[in-house]
Amino acid sequence: MNQAYAIAAVSVVVTLTLLVGALGLRISRTTSDFYVASRSVPPRLNAYAISGEYLSAASFLGVAGLVLAQGVDMLWYPIGYTAGFLVLLIFVAAPLRRSGAYTLPDFAEARMESQAVRRIASVLVVGIGWLYLLPQLRGAGLTLRLLTGAPQWCGGLLVAAVVTTAVAAGGMRSITFVQAFQYWLKLTALLVPVVFLLAAWRADHTPQPSWDRPATFHRPTLVSLDTPQDIAIDRPVRVTAQGTIDGTYHDRDELLLAPGTHRVAAGSSLSFPAGAGVPRPATAERARTLPAGWARPVAQSREEHGLYATYGLILATFLGTMGLPHVVVRFYTNPDGRAARRTTVIVLALLGVFYLLMPVYGALGRLYAPDLMLSGDTDAAVLLLPQRLIGGMAGDLVGALVAGGAFAAFLSTTSGLALSVAGVLAQDVLPTLGVRHFRLATLLAIAVPVAASLALPDLPAAGAVGLAFAVSASSFCPLLVLGIWWRGLTPPGAAAGLVVGGGCALAAVAAAMGGTPGSGWLHVLCAWPAVWSVPLGFATMIVVSLATRHRVPHSTAAIMARLHLPETGGTRPSSP
Repeated sequence: MNQAYAIAAVSVVVTLTLLVGALGLRISRTTSDFYVASRSVPPRLNAYAISGEYLSAASFLGVAGLVLAQGVDMLWYPIGYTAGFLVLLIFVAAPLRRSGAYTLPDFAEARMESQAVRRIASVLVVGIGWLYLLPQLRGAGLTLRLLTGAPQWCGGLLVAAVVTTAVAAGGMRSITFVQAFQYWLKLTALLVPVVFLLAAWRADHTPQPSWDRPATFHRPTLVSLDTPQDIAIDRPVRVTAQGTIDGTYHDRDELLLAPGTHRVAAGSSLSFPAGAGVPRPATAERARTLPAGWARPVAQSREEHGLYATYGLILATFLGTMGLPHVVVRFYTNPDGRAARRTTVIVLALLGVFYLLMPVYGALGRLYAPDLMLSGDTDAAVLLLPQRLIGGMAGDLVGALVAGGAFAAFLSTTSGLALSVAGVLAQDVLPTLGVRHFRLATLLAIAVPVAASLALPDLPAAGAVGLAFAVSASSFCPLLVLGIWWRGLTPPGAAAGLVVGGGCALAAVAAAMGGTPGSGWLHVLCAWPAVWSVPLGFATMIVVSLATRHRVPHSTAAIMARLHLPETGGTRPSSP
């Protein structure tokens, strides 16, 4: 991609983000404006904003890369991300808005009448927010490096600076306009290029991709590896080699690679002819024995227990959405419960439109960027496809549009996360509640993950998103569902469930990311804990609450009535 076009696209997105944020700044005056936009955001605008912040880089780049590499099974990710809002619509959206809270800790304290429960909820909100922020900053650095050649730390710092300015200046009011704008920018950045990409594919007469057969190079392809790697070859292939292969240096020599495993040194490149099979990293050797297509379980690295891993993914994404702090906080901005439900329905439609495009990019990547499966950079497929299919200035312009959308994904999600974490810090950490302390909390909310991304550059941050969903599903999902629908929940039960469910999920996935359980059932149980940690969180809350029946808050009946009775007094939302 032409770097000048990419830099221009990123600059335009950053400038427009600041300008749109300034619109909210002009009408942000009170504390309520900064926290919940004075609870006056109409459903349609709120749905655009929720969709903008929810569709992070994992959606914009990651899903297409997963489909490219592992096939259509990976569509469980967008299905789970979207279905989570259906669960939220049925069980949580309207009652949560009626609670009148600013944040999840506010809801926890109001429902449980307990400062201890509030403190535990605050720690979890901040922890989940920081876990989710880390991959956004790391991904921004990787994307900016790919697009412009800038050092990796530049992207994260640029996103942090823009988000801090927008959030601290105008709070929720500004971010609502910013995220609504960025949703449509991201959708445009995928929808317009896909028209040109499909036209180029039809003109090229390349056959349709198939996940029932091993991937092949449909064109002569040069593959360069930045790190040493063992690759597995299925059938003999003649390549042109530059670098050290199996311990022997080659200077553009023709080389016949026999079936088996070959060691390729860092900085080496291999030129494959059209029709050659795409080699696999040797660590994926066992994955080739799995059933193909829809029958193959998700998560090839855990193929022994793939069905369990699939259920772990489904539960984490279905139930984790309702506890993500940057998503839940937006429902407090609706005028009333009816508007919250309307917002959720519109979000379901917006997410559905967006995710329809992901399989297309994944399939085109399978045809025109299969080398990314070998280098491991499958997330770059969306960014690279315009140049590979269209080429020339047209390809550069389309690629610049995609690049702008990718950077908007980092900005929008980071904005929502920073806002939700700052709201909790301003209320529960800093001494007083006010706009000045909210702005100070914004700096703290961004500074910690920025420092972590700079201090720990090799941290496996990609797993942090899955960790955030698992912890959310195991802690806040039981709290919200039982707190809204069960009168018998007690403060000791809520506190115990938050600590046991969320703590076990956090410890399990952290251990898996650290590589402690190497393989087998122990590894899978730790990597996908939602199957057992969500029931554990629910069971702990129920059992401890039953054992402490005398601790049911005295105001439970009044609070439950407030959560479930429709609002009165002419509080219907204004027309969007």
